[in-house]
Amino acid sequence: MYTSCLVKFMNLIIVESPTKAKTLSSFLGKDYSVEATMGHIKDLPKSKLGVNIENNFEPDYQVLERQGKTISSLISAAKKAKCIYLATDPDREGEAISKHVYEVLNANENLSLSKKVVKRIVFHEITKPAVEEAIAHPREVDSSLVDAQIARRVLDRLVGYKLSPLLWKKVRRGLSAGRVQSVAVRLIVERENEIEKFVPKEYWEIASELAVKNKDVKENKFLAMLIKINDKKAQIHSKEEAEKVVSDLSNSEYIVSDLKKKEIKKSPYPPFTTSTMTQAAARLWGWSAKKTMTIAQRLYENGLITYHRTDSTNIASIALDALRNFINKKFGENYLSFSPRIYKTKSKSAQEAHEAIRPTDVDLQFKNYNFQSSDLKKLYELIWKRFVACQMSECIFNQTTIDVAAGKYLLRTSGAVMKFDGWRKIIPITKDEEFVLPQVDKGEALNLIKVHSKQKFTQPPARYNEASLIKTLESLEIGRPSTYAPIISTIQARNYVEKKEGKFFATPVGKAVNEFLVKNFPDTFEYGFTASMEDNLDKVAEGKLNWRDGIKKFYFPFEKKVKSVEKNGQRVKIETEKLGKACPECGVKNKGELVIRVGRFGKFISCSRFPECKYTAKYVEKIDLECPKCGEGEVIVKKTAKGRTFFGCSRYPDCDWASWKNPIKDEASSV
Repeated sequence: MYTSCLVKFMNLIIVESPTKAKTLSSFLGKDYSVEATMGHIKDLPKSKLGVNIENNFEPDYQVLERQGKTISSLISAAKKAKCIYLATDPDREGEAISKHVYEVLNANENLSLSKKVVKRIVFHEITKPAVEEAIAHPREVDSSLVDAQIARRVLDRLVGYKLSPLLWKKVRRGLSAGRVQSVAVRLIVERENEIEKFVPKEYWEIASELAVKNKDVKENKFLAMLIKINDKKAQIHSKEEAEKVVSDLSNSEYIVSDLKKKEIKKSPYPPFTTSTMTQAAARLWGWSAKKTMTIAQRLYENGLITYHRTDSTNIASIALDALRNFINKKFGENYLSFSPRIYKTKSKSAQEAHEAIRPTDVDLQFKNYNFQSSDLKKLYELIWKRFVACQMSECIFNQTTIDVAAGKYLLRTSGAVMKFDGWRKIIPITKDEEFVLPQVDKGEALNLIKVHSKQKFTQPPARYNEASLIKTLESLEIGRPSTYAPIISTIQARNYVEKKEGKFFATPVGKAVNEFLVKNFPDTFEYGFTASMEDNLDKVAEGKLNWRDGIKKFYFPFEKKVKSVEKNGQRVKIETEKLGKACPECGVKNKGELVIRVGRFGKFISCSRFPECKYTAKYVEKIDLECPKCGEGEVIVKKTAKGRTFFGCSRYPDCDWASWKNPIKDEASSV
């Protein structure tokens, strides 16, 4: 496939995106032309299985019809080039694209690749030094990485094509199943079941508001929480118990029984991986994983950050040296960690040759660059600060803990004051991280101001949001940096889950599909098994496992199970929400009633006798609140073209009131 490049001639570099091509062209000069593949140029066919099971699972990769014009451009450019560099992304998908580009070019009878030099180059940032280094050290297409991409594609195709028709027969027409996506749905459904079964338990929190005596200090009050009764953990489960404790504390003397002061050092967080970056953006701004990855892609393609699909926290030595020099020069020696801080990558599959997500030039601060959008600036700032902080010195707090005795009761309060900000100089502390306590001495008597009691109930486990779902998938070793966003997008697009105010809820369809799959294919959709399949794909990428052997071991028992379930498996009914109204077409005659169903395009109203009765109507979700602007319409739940939920007036376009936030919850929180 490869020969030596001895003659200086026009060089062709092939990448995936036009933006990436434009960035490369800006610094490579006239000796190079850059073309973009516009993504994959080959894939398995949509209309059939595309995998020859009898021929050792040979995949039928075909040229995509929409890529005809792109391929013509690539061939035209390749004819003029002596050296061709395949410079697609540094991962399995990129490796497969490079292989497919070579195959397409080599298949053209008017283009003799044997007379040209064709090389694979890899770089993790789109900068002149990185690209020049890659060109100086080319390699062949990594067949193991390509095999890993083929294995994933074939595995997902086999599961999807075998299970989807089964779901049509046993649940409802039009449904589909995905190997990893179905496991993500399972997580959400099981969390929903936990919440439904949860029985809240009453408990009471009691605290005494205290003040120091005879001291002329500005901060002389503090709140101490009850933690022990007769040296045992305080557990108060009823109003009667709480009233007794409050009465006792109201008539007690308070003495400082113990006083502890210590210095607390807090280290910075490691630089971002794909997972931690998407989690941070979800927590801070409510961004979906898809949005975060789209913005990160633009930053990468414009040469501003390193490759954004990574589970490594490694930092290249040259970047580490530049960062430490920057910190020393910008903030001073006191703000530089004593020695380079090396972060251990948690993921077993992470390649140390890959780096964490970082700015390509630490000197390029977010304030000094003209970003094309505020979102680009926000994400770049987040990445820049996280990267710079990781080599800064620890922040230091003086922490004080005060124990207060009141007869048989022990109360405690803690406070902390920052002594040295360290890395918190660029990532400031939150309000609850610093709390000043008054100066007291052990044995000192305190004045009681008031005893506070509050009834509370134990809370069910929290519903998953984007951040917690990604964190859980990562902890279970399910999915990889390139798959988190597609997994979450797919399960919403299929209406198996819906996102309300940032939280995931399983739909009746999602619950039914999950029930069917988990009941009939417990091994296939078990968390540990799914993780082991991901591990096998990593082994293929490392050249430690033949992909066909791995697929064969999985497929034949799976196929046998599919046939058995098709023959003997019971149908699963999708639960519907009843509206308590008769069907306008057949309600009187057949006692049919209206229900809410979830279809391919979201919720709709239909007759409970569907498909015998074909009546359907648009579903409008109300929140029982009149429009705050016009007072005539009702506030209803709507969705943007991209599926994001918002609230608007039912009289639109006559009334244009709209809000991202639920106005009822806003009202409640402001009371």
